[in-house]
Amino acid sequence: MKNMNNMPVLFVGHGSPMNAIEDNKFVREWEALRDIIPKPKAILSISAHWYTRGTKIMDEEAPETIYDMYGFPDELYKIVYAAKGSPCLAHKTAQMINRPVEIDNSWGYDHGTWSVLCRIYPKADIPLVQLSIDRNASMQEHYNIGKQLKELKEEGVLIFGSGNVTHNLRRLDWHSKGGYDWAQDFDNYIIDNVKKGNFDNVIDYKRAGKSADYAVPIPDHFAPLLYVLGALKGGEKVTVFNDECILGSLSMTSFLFE
Repeated sequence: MKNMNNMPVLFVGHGSPMNAIEDNKFVREWEALRDIIPKPKAILSISAHWYTRGTKIMDEEAPETIYDMYGFPDELYKIVYAAKGSPCLAHKTAQMINRPVEIDNSWGYDHGTWSVLCRIYPKADIPLVQLSIDRNASMQEHYNIGKQLKELKEEGVLIFGSGNVTHNLRRLDWHSKGGYDWAQDFDNYIIDNVKKGNFDNVIDYKRAGKSADYAVPIPDHFAPLLYVLGALKGGEKVTVFNDECILGSLSMTSFLFE
């Protein structure tokens, strides 16, 4: 029997919004999580695409699906991820964080959240709250927020980070199936340190050297991983999946901690 009161923690490299409608090896791994993770009582999502000044959280009963991307097929803009919100979880989360947290309902479920969750939980029948990433916070502060939220796992909440370990849109190569050497080097550096539990080397990711400058030009897509790592208690089984670089400068690498 799966223990719903000791939820795993999940980081997904979400890549292109097209993963919401395409059939590929990455989304098949996402869909397989449905049978691995106990069904959560609620989900707390930390998406790279809600990148704000200060920490914010939404507490609406029914947040909207928003389309924070441009130039994609109409089919993508017809997706509505109609998960209910959870004001109770939002307020509890805000109280657990040892820094100011603003209630902000000007956002909604962005594609960092819904493009993945629509594949894992297509029925959208799990209450969902989204927490923003403070662009002014240090990497250590992101990690510390995750530490403050770890007790939510015991209440059946899935802490879900959505971003990309390596994410440099300016250096995308649409003709490349793999990754640049620096992209692969950085991805391997992060994977190795996560597996070994050397989280200081992930928090201070610039220790990776020159590859870090290219892989993380801004930390919006990297920071969700730090919340997830912070939420660990130690001793979890680490599963790495979709550990692959694509389009030159994008990593799909994902982590499940059980």
